[in-house]
Amino acid sequence: MIGLVVHASHRTRFAEAASTLTGVEFAWAVYEREDEIRDRVSGLLREHRLDGLLLGLVPYARARDLIPADLPVTVTRSAALDLALAWARARGNGWPATPVSVDTFTTETIDEVATALDLDRTAIAALPFDPDQPVAEVADFHREQLARTGAPYVISVRMGVAAALDGRTAVLHALATPGTIRADLHELALRIHTKRADGQRFAAALFLVAKPEQSSDLDRARVGLQHLLLNTPAFADAWIDHRGARGVLVFAPASLFESVTSHWVGLPVLAEARETLGIRAVAGFGIGASARLSVTLAERAAARAEQDADPGAYLFTGDGMTIGPMGAPAAPLTYTYREHGEIERLAGRAGLSPATLSRLAAIERNLGGQPLSPAELARTLGITDPSGRRLIRKLTSADLVVETGSAQESRKGRPTRLYRLAITPALDTTR
Repeated sequence: MIGLVVHASHRTRFAEAASTLTGVEFAWAVYEREDEIRDRVSGLLREHRLDGLLLGLVPYARARDLIPADLPVTVTRSAALDLALAWARARGNGWPATPVSVDTFTTETIDEVATALDLDRTAIAALPFDPDQPVAEVADFHREQLARTGAPYVISVRMGVAAALDGRTAVLHALATPGTIRADLHELALRIHTKRADGQRFAAALFLVAKPEQSSDLDRARVGLQHLLLNTPAFADAWIDHRGARGVLVFAPASLFESVTSHWVGLPVLAEARETLGIRAVAGFGIGASARLSVTLAERAAARAEQDADPGAYLFTGDGMTIGPMGAPAAPLTYTYREHGEIERLAGRAGLSPATLSRLAAIERNLGGQPLSPAELARTLGITDPSGRRLIRKLTSADLVVETGSAQESRKGRPTRLYRLAITPALDTTR
């Protein structure tokens, strides 16, 4: 799902550009005035789980601090072709190419187009984009140039300029063409696909009971560590099995391990092992081109972690990168499903398997309170939309979701209901 932040007058243009993409859903944030942008972007991010965001220079400047750091973003902007087309429209109206004043475009772009069209560059006043510059100042710039040169029109990318000039001056909007927007959308979709593919790269983790000479029952310690991982929601989608006398091997997409470690910063499950099992555990992660290489790298990383005084973890990659040490935070995991007691009771109440409810708890944790629609839940679980709706009904009957409102995902059709998973609070009340 790609979010589009557009001025109301641009929606048709963006929709035309987006029509060439398949396998992509679009969520719209449409504004009339620049002071509406932050509220529109905030609502877009709150109501949808976006994989990417496309917006112009002005929306990006107004809402940059609201955009999650890990969300792929493309800032679409008018190109040299769009400026050249604006001058072509001016000539079609019988206006001279110069004198004229132009805003938003870079000096380099204006120089390039002026040279290509053989225009008098000295008769072109330029005001490059400044993210902190309000529309009123842009309009003042054009007024000064109009008064000085007597130009019959201005070229602008800012939609508020015409209104600020009170309609007394002709404004040619050098807006991005559908072709420019389409190219930006395709590039963004490819980046999202690449990021997702990187996250699905095969990876391995090796958890070791460190200092085995200090464990009176090494086999019991290893089994306890394995059960701890099996009962931890974040590892619900991983394949977990023992490896040797003191190791537990985990296979999963790299994105799962990245999430578990908060982007390779810390590993709370190590603190949980210390608090609940009384053992010192370390971990090594490996990301390579094959399963064999990933396991080898994980073994080397775990061996490196054992050399440190405090329990921690390292990541080794096939291209030679090392990340670590990742510490074991003082606070253990928020919760685990020890002995499956609570999760089995809740699963029975909802008519689901403990494994499914465990996966839902992991999704809830990743969402961080953000609502989602039944279709979004279905995509996350890899099931059909009807199955997603049936799952929501089961969770609703068991009080494991809370309806939080609705969203209009498309211009046609009924609004889609949004839900917030509430499995964690239910687990907390049963303990």
